[in-house]
Order: sequence, then C-alpha cells, then structure tokens
Amino acid sequence: MTKPVVTEKQITAFQRDGAVLIPGALTDWVGVMTDGITRNLNDPSDLASENNVKKGRFFDDYCNWQRIPEFEDVIRNSPAAEIAAKLMRSKTAQIFHDHVLVKESGTPTPTPWHQDGPYYFVEGEQTISMWIPVDPVSDASLRMIAGSHRWGKPVRPVSWADNSDFYAKSEDWIEVPDPDADPASFEVLEWPMEPGDIVLFDFRTVHGARGNPEGTSRRALSLRWVGDDARYVERSGCTSPPYPGHGMVTGQRLRADWFPVIWDQG
Repeated sequence: MTKPVVTEKQITAFQRDGAVLIPGALTDWVGVMTDGITRNLNDPSDLASENNVKKGRFFDDYCNWQRIPEFEDVIRNSPAAEIAAKLMRSKTAQIFHDHVLVKESGTPTPTPWHQDGPYYFVEGEQTISMWIPVDPVSDASLRMIAGSHRWGKPVRPVSWADNSDFYAKSEDWIEVPDPDADPASFEVLEWPMEPGDIVLFDFRTVHGARGNPEGTSRRALSLRWVGDDARYVERSGCTSPPYPGHGMVTGQRLRADWFPVIWDQG
C-alpha cells in the first residue's frame, strides 16, 4: 500500500494549531535543496539581504526558483505541492515564492516574532509556508504560537532593521507578541528537526526563531503556497516580495503565469 502523503491527523493538527511537523517528507530531496542553497549563496539576487547582524551571518534571499534549477526541480517534481494542497484542504497548490534563510554558526540574532501574511499581497484561509532545513536543528528551530492563525486581527508588520512600521499608513494591527515574556499566555510549538523534515504553517501563524549557537549551521529552504480561496489584496505600501508590475487588483486570484498552479486535484 502506498503511504499517504499526509495523514488526517496531521491535517487536523495543521487546521487546529496553524502549524505541524511532517518528519522526513523531503529527505530524498535534501541534496538537491543543498545544491540550490549553495548556488543561491554564490549568486544572490537583488532582493538578497545580510540582515546587518553584529556577529556571524544571517543571509536571506527569495523569488529565485525560476533561475535556480534545483529549486524549480523541488517545486515541480517533489511531493511538496501535493502536501501543501492536502494540508490546506485545497484542490490546488499555487507557488507564491521560495525563500532561502541561512544562519551561520554563532549568529546570536533571533528571527523576530511575526506573521508572514501582513507583508504579502495575498489573503485567504488556504495559505501555507514550508520550512525545510538541510542541517539538523534544535535550539535554532522555528517556534510558532499555536492558534495564532485564528486571532481576530493581524500582527503589526515591522521592519526587522529598526522595528519601525513596515507600511507608512497605519492599519488596525495588534502589537507584536512576546511569548518569552508572558509564557503563560501562549502555547509555543517547536520541534528539533533533521534534514528533509518539514514544518508547515499558515501565513497568519505567528512565528520566530532563536539565534544560532556556536558549532551549528542552519540552512533552510522555505516554500510558500496558496490554495483555492487565496486572493490578491491591495496594501498601503510596497509588499515583501514586491513583484512590481503584476497588474492584479483586489479580489483576483494570483495570476497563474507568474504564480503557476503546481498541484491540481482536478
């Protein structure tokens, strides 16, 4: 019997908590992803950032899958799109973008608590981000606030450089939470991970990560997907990623020539 791509228990956990771990889902693709991350580090795009850390290195870059063949291979030919669709309970999985994140050994800078959704020009109940390490991770693994994808208001998006508002126009946000300062008020999910394990979370799930200890590297590929109900939404400033010239208007599905449907149940 063919092993199911995801189990009903995992789907239920994702829908309830906004995040789930699927061990070993892309183990067979670790070599391909590692080669792609190396290629990206050696040839960053104009969107790449070094994040101005005081010690170590925190590199990230995104929207490279159409120029880095290893990333396109994973997106089109691995089980990733089907996994995304099943967890979203969507008939389709449409690629939004890829994102490489590298924290080198001894980089103490944490990834701030945030939701991805407010930075994006897409909203919907069916969205999902995959975080796939190609190195073993423990203390530097992702941390997620269970149930935060169901909060009534989105978390204020801020610039990671100086904590200023990401958009010039103020909107109806709630302040960035600090679960470490108030642990009794939040359930934080985190898992040690091996290469090829996947943490999957809703665009609205609040998440962050600690700094990276000495002696460990943390290289990860993140893939962001949208499902059947996701629609373009106009923001009050430039989104991240920006995608200039897309021509979409609020309420439209993302244009399939820029954001192709990779999985279609039919």
